[in-house]
Amino acid sequence: MRDSLKRVLQKRGPLKRTLASVSVIVVASVGTLVGSQAWAQSVSLSDSMLPQQSGQQSRQQQEQVDDTPRADWRSGTYGPVSTTLQDPESLTPFGANLFTGGFRGAMGDGLNASYQVKPGDQITVRAWGAFEFDRVLPVDAQGNIFIPGSGPLNVEGQNSQQVDNSVRRAITSVYPENVQVYTNVQGVQPVAVFVTGYVENPGRYAGTPNDSVLYFLDQAGGIDQDLGSYRQIRVMRNERTVATVDLYDFLIKGTIARPQFQDGDTVVVEERGPAIAVGGDVHREHRYELLGNQLSGAELVNLARLKSGVSHVLLRGDREQGPVAQYFPIDLFYGQTIRSGDEVIFSADQRSETIVVEVEGSYYGPSRFALPRNALLSELLDAIAVPENMTAVESISLQRESVRQQQAQSLQDSLRRLETTYLGASSRTDEEAQIRLQEAELIERFIERARELEPSGRLVVASSNGISDIRLQDGDVITIPEISDSVLISGEVLVPQAAVYRPGTSVIDYVENAGGFTERADKDQILLVRQNGAVEHASNSPLRPGDEILIMPKAPTHNLQLAATLTQILFQIAVTTRVALDL
Repeated sequence: MRDSLKRVLQKRGPLKRTLASVSVIVVASVGTLVGSQAWAQSVSLSDSMLPQQSGQQSRQQQEQVDDTPRADWRSGTYGPVSTTLQDPESLTPFGANLFTGGFRGAMGDGLNASYQVKPGDQITVRAWGAFEFDRVLPVDAQGNIFIPGSGPLNVEGQNSQQVDNSVRRAITSVYPENVQVYTNVQGVQPVAVFVTGYVENPGRYAGTPNDSVLYFLDQAGGIDQDLGSYRQIRVMRNERTVATVDLYDFLIKGTIARPQFQDGDTVVVEERGPAIAVGGDVHREHRYELLGNQLSGAELVNLARLKSGVSHVLLRGDREQGPVAQYFPIDLFYGQTIRSGDEVIFSADQRSETIVVEVEGSYYGPSRFALPRNALLSELLDAIAVPENMTAVESISLQRESVRQQQAQSLQDSLRRLETTYLGASSRTDEEAQIRLQEAELIERFIERARELEPSGRLVVASSNGISDIRLQDGDVITIPEISDSVLISGEVLVPQAAVYRPGTSVIDYVENAGGFTERADKDQILLVRQNGAVEHASNSPLRPGDEILIMPKAPTHNLQLAATLTQILFQIAVTTRVALDL
């Protein structure tokens, strides 16, 4: 059946390059590859489908095609590493979102199993049987409770289980038989704790002995993000440190020191220690505080929580011998030493040797192919089967993201020049000023609408000389159109419509059958948009089935220079978006 396709394309011979050289891998399928040779065929390009020119000319033609890899540093797949040193002071500290009021509303009740009784607490004691007793007993200043018949009992420093055992032993020592005992730590004595150091609002705050240090820090407005330490927080009692808290342990592992507070304790947030800046492919870019003046690469990886696919690390900073910048594979980075003031950028910097392209239109088989990075268009087309006598293989086109971006940038540049040139021009007379005002309003509305248009990014690869054998890029969309029997009439025509293609019928005949031109139509500017994406002037090209007749609008101004500029932009819009934008 390939011979039949050759007759359609007027081929002279098979292309020497075959798909075997590229190892196509199917990654997604929208149908089953039809194997019947009676009605399926492969799009195979012969030498006649490629431009007939010398090797040097072919290279020059390919050089005109923008085949720059689609680089996006944000994805970490390709592209240069930022050369601007990140100042650690410009980043928020790791843990900055910790204090938002979520802890201050969660006061502890002091009734957990590890709570240690202190003076001022209240304990419920119930006994029944040979000895009847039911009372709430306060813990006095000496740490005792008084049980009738047993006397004072010291419970200070005991947890609830220990208190229960002590009370039970005290009662049963007097009433050894037929006595049941129940105890409960009913209430705790509130405490007032001083919070000072590098916090937003130093002061004295109320709580319970069992409250977390986070509760008191949150009441004080949290840690000063510029000067406070998240890793050196001390709980002082009688000029002695009773606990040291490192909030990184809480942020990463969920563990935190839980000292039992006493009235008059002081929470001191120390000054922030040395820090490093971490960015790139991490889930959160932050300033990380060090314990000491350095840490290992493995410790930093544990802190930063890398995104998947990170392969390299850029380490920059100052050493005794001067500034340093080193680029490590991630495995080697684990053993490196990071010092205060360093900047560390993680990146997924391994080039993929595979690209994924998509196929749409009239064909059989999968919709996506994974190909080698240097795969050519012809190599892919050799692997695609198409319905015989139904596919316009000579009108294949390609959509490319880099082309779309270039078209969008070019259009924006043209609109910006138009805006600068005509909206900022001065007038010499009142009459001229009035005319310029009307033109300015016209241009402003036109620019506003034009900026909303989205270029297609279509790359014309098919022409009368054949199909250009260009190198494919990741994300390319190859369109294989179906043979069409219609002609679309659009733009400045009274009744835009699709009509059946009739050989010998002129462009004007189609326009007349669609109601004729509108008042704004430029009858001398009629474009033909081909199935392959090419745009040609109707006066220079014959009409073919599948074409779109696009009637352009006139520039509504008597200013010749402005009219020429507007006409040029209208053509640019028509070529890149296939839209005849009306002024």
